[in-house]
Amino acid sequence: MHHSESTSLFAGISDWISLNADALSGSIFEQKHWIVEHFGSSGLIAATIVAGVFAFFLLTQIVRLAISAVKYLVIPAIVLAFLATLLLPVSFNAALPVTAVICSVFLLFKG
Repeated sequence: MHHSESTSLFAGISDWISLNADALSGSIFEQKHWIVEHFGSSGLIAATIVAGVFAFFLLTQIVRLAISAVKYLVIPAIVLAFLATLLLPVSFNAALPVTAVICSVFLLFKG
């Protein structure tokens, strides 16, 4: 993806969020009102804590996945591509996609 394409994609996403901000904030307000009406302010505090813990859990899982991808996919693929350039008459740019696929297949079978 080129820089201009990614910039236009993020601009489109931000435009969609700004257009739908009223609906999203209204939905959050309605949920907050429903929780306070049925469970009181202690229920709202509990729901906020649960939402925060859930968001933190998702964030830690995403970070863990990213670290694993770098550790088991990116670094071995780069090292294998470098070794391929030393041992075979191929360029680094030609070897890197092949080594990335090899490392990806290895990860699929490793689990």
